[in-house]
Amino acid sequence: MTLDRAVLAFAGVMVLLSVVLTMFVHPMWVWFTVFIGANMLQSAFTGFCPAAMIFKAIGFKPGNAF
Repeated sequence: MTLDRAVLAFAGVMVLLSVVLTMFVHPMWVWFTVFIGANMLQSAFTGFCPAAMIFKAIGFKPGNAF
């Protein structure tokens, strides 16, 4: 698995987790979803992604985006 796919998979899991938490725990968890979306948006423009840095340190092969 490349770094790009790992980051996309992680983002997808986090979005789904935040939706489940919003539905079943407390509506304020929607802000976690907002944070994830904002982080993805800034990453698209700046190329800076903390998750990509962590996955790269773990040893994932570089992809095209990160």
